[in-house]
Amino acid sequence: MEDSKFGFTQAAETWNGRLAMLGFLIGLATELLTGQGVLSQIGLM
Repeated sequence: MEDSKFGFTQAAETWNGRLAMLGFLIGLATELLTGQGVLSQIGLM
């Protein structure tokens, strides 16, 4: 297998997981601080 920096590589999947956890944590924190859900904050509800 070639050592590519693009596509479904282990490094890309690791970063994807880390950024997803960070996004979830930021969404939870803003919900706790504002008292509104994420969808309410962006005007969808």
